Amino acid sequence: MQKFEDLGLSTELLNALSKKGFEEPSEIQRLVIPELLKERTHLIGQAQTGTGKTAAFSIPILETIDADKTVKALILAPTRELANQVADEIYSLKGEKDIKVLAVYGGASIEQQIKNLKKGVDIVVGTPGRVMDLMRKKILKVDNLDYFVLDEADEMLNMGFLEDIELILEKTNDEKKMLFFSATMPKAILDIAKRFMVNYKMLKVEKKELTTNLTEQIYYEVKQEDKFEALSRVLDYEQDFYGIVFCRTKSEVDDVTNRLKARNYDAECIHGDITQGLRQKALDLFKKKVLTILVATDVAARGIDVSNLTHVINYSIPQEAESYVHRIGRTGRAGQKGIAITFVTPREASKLAQIKRITKTDIKRENIPNVEEILNAKKEALIAYVDEIIKENDHNAYDQLATELLEGRNPQEVLASVLRHVYEDEFLPENYNEIENVKVKIDDKTRLFIALGSKDGYNAGRLLDLLNKKAKTPGRKVKDIKIMDKYSFITVPLQEAEFIIRALNSKKDSKPLVEKANSTGGNSSGKKSGGRRKRKSSDKKSDKKLNKKQDKGSSKRKKSSKKSKKDRH
Repeated sequence: MQKFEDLGLSTELLNALSKKGFEEPSEIQRLVIPELLKERTHLIGQAQTGTGKTAAFSIPILETIDADKTVKALILAPTRELANQVADEIYSLKGEKDIKVLAVYGGASIEQQIKNLKKGVDIVVGTPGRVMDLMRKKILKVDNLDYFVLDEADEMLNMGFLEDIELILEKTNDEKKMLFFSATMPKAILDIAKRFMVNYKMLKVEKKELTTNLTEQIYYEVKQEDKFEALSRVLDYEQDFYGIVFCRTKSEVDDVTNRLKARNYDAECIHGDITQGLRQKALDLFKKKVLTILVATDVAARGIDVSNLTHVINYSIPQEAESYVHRIGRTGRAGQKGIAITFVTPREASKLAQIKRITKTDIKRENIPNVEEILNAKKEALIAYVDEIIKENDHNAYDQLATELLEGRNPQEVLASVLRHVYEDEFLPENYNEIENVKVKIDDKTRLFIALGSKDGYNAGRLLDLLNKKAKTPGRKVKDIKIMDKYSFITVPLQEAEFIIRALNSKKDSKPLVEKANSTGGNSSGKKSGGRRKRKSSDKKSDKKLNKKQDKGSSKRKKSSKKSKKDRH
């Protein structure tokens, strides 16, 4: 198995990757990183969402740019959520390197973004509209780039950003390297590549279906500091627990394992620093069910061939949807249902929403077992165990001792004392710590803008009929319908949104009929639903067009919500 150490990365990057728990590159990372480190060539990378594309382009950028607080890499993303996510990922990967990363997008304070840019930034991640705003103000300079990255290129196309991308590219320098990443590769994106790239390479990862059919999936909302207490409650509540607890880093694996052992759980761990002998010993004990809890990192758990696990616990939510599917797929084998439990902190809400969307599965929210439920489950298990011993008459060896203990003593007091001796404080409520309630907002619905309104003959009923016929979307899944003169809005589950966008935007080379709406109620590209503008080639005319477009975009954005997210800098 190829590891990141084999790719010739610096110590700073390797340390940052290790802290994140990345031990082995994904397929797209194995293809892209060596090409960019050695050849510095134009690239088109095709791989489905959730396979590690962000790290694939971020790692080479962090390794090769000369950080001097001028923008050396510009990364375009279709939505503010993705822009923030990419910026956070790059920030976490840079380690000790003195590199400044900034996310810029509409709906947040442009004044704060300008202030941060003036301080000096090396990598900018942004949505096309806000990038063009800042270019028009001559605050964001893109004429000295080492890299231009288009992330989720097909999504950009679906949302009507094609002309914006071309306008931005015309203002960039010729010496930069261009990287396009996409789950699919529409002709329009390839046309841009042919126009702006010279001798680009196409790297493709074959699409794999991410399936999770035989596993019941739930998540618990929990603060980071309460995760271990939540884990203990799950282990105590599930009397026949036999499973793997997944952690992100080796140090977290060690910490969780040591704390489990301190509480007398039958647990062992495996990760990259465990010797082969100790790893094999732990696996042998686990397969024989001498150990019922195995704590592991993703990479260390690969190759474990156990088909009867009852549980998989995501102590740390995985970075990629593909990793999530690999983890939970270890239950639900040999026709047996398994349970996958994911601990989610408020900061990880967007990651869970992304996993739900990509895997097209329902991960249900449930409450962490409370102390009363756990104690009742333990009591039921003990009573069932005692009944089984009596039924099988398997207590003869202790009959004499029982007679001696009961002689002259209260039977209830004797039994209670024996239980106290054997179980110590296991059945006492004070054995458990409090867990603070938190609310994690999982945004598994989205607002769609549809370029059909009452002037087109549409009302709520006719729109629902269209969605049912074209996208097979049941009316019960469509909420908050708003019909305007020339357009409409609906709210649907994320999975249905993908079906609707695909079905209603099926005509090639025509303007998208459906787009994801932004949080202020407008369509996400900030455009009117009129016809497409013709391109003009001269720099002077292009400048005029850019300025005019951004004046229009700015006036719209000033009407939008004043809520802003803190920029990563």
